[in-house]
Amino acid sequence: MHEPLQVSYLLQFDAGQPASCLFELSLDPQPTTEEPPAWARLDYKQCRNCPLKPSEETWCPFASELARILAPLAQHHSYDELKVTIHWRGRVIEQRSTLQRVLGSLIGFIGATCGCPRTRPFLPLAFVHQPFSEADETLFRLVGAYLIGQVLRANRGLSTDFMLSELPELYGHLRQVNLGMANRLRSLSDSDHGVNGVIVLDMLAAQTQDLFAALEENFLPYYDAYLE
Repeated sequence: MHEPLQVSYLLQFDAGQPASCLFELSLDPQPTTEEPPAWARLDYKQCRNCPLKPSEETWCPFASELARILAPLAQHHSYDELKVTIHWRGRVIEQRSTLQRVLGSLIGFIGATCGCPRTRPFLPLAFVHQPFSEADETLFRLVGAYLIGQVLRANRGLSTDFMLSELPELYGHLRQVNLGMANRLRSLSDSDHGVNGVIVLDMLAAQTQDLFAALEENFLPYYDAYLE
């Protein structure tokens, strides 16, 4: 059994800002004994498309993991500038950015790995996590991950969707979860960085949806060899 892949984000804020923060995230997050904040309860501003029941689950899996990231950043603002150093799959990525942009990337990884029923289908995208991904790159990874899933289903005699007809609905559920997380975070008064991080992530999702509507037009120039 392979050890779960881990990514680390080191945030080093510009002079005059509070101390640096290091986040280490795994494809297989381990439960913690630390109780999440009240806003992470499942029944607090629960996502409209959430299939979980408050009578059976106390905590929202996405909000609980998100709370761990936001807690040490409470004194920061979304527009704070920083240098981020990312260690992932033997590579080191360094970039100057804003906190909200970095959080958009981090929250995308958290959402895919947290165990939320609506975001679980996107775990393969965390497996090939690409910090600061553009919409066309995200769409390429999304479609590739989805089609591999269909091959695995076919190999097990299950129904398949090689024409991607169910993918828009799946992605629509993801965007509803983004909206739900933003609604939770808007109720907090300590900072705007969490809300804006989710908004950055959802803007990428919206752009990816737009590109999906013209999938052939966007990718056809690179597939001549497949059409000969």
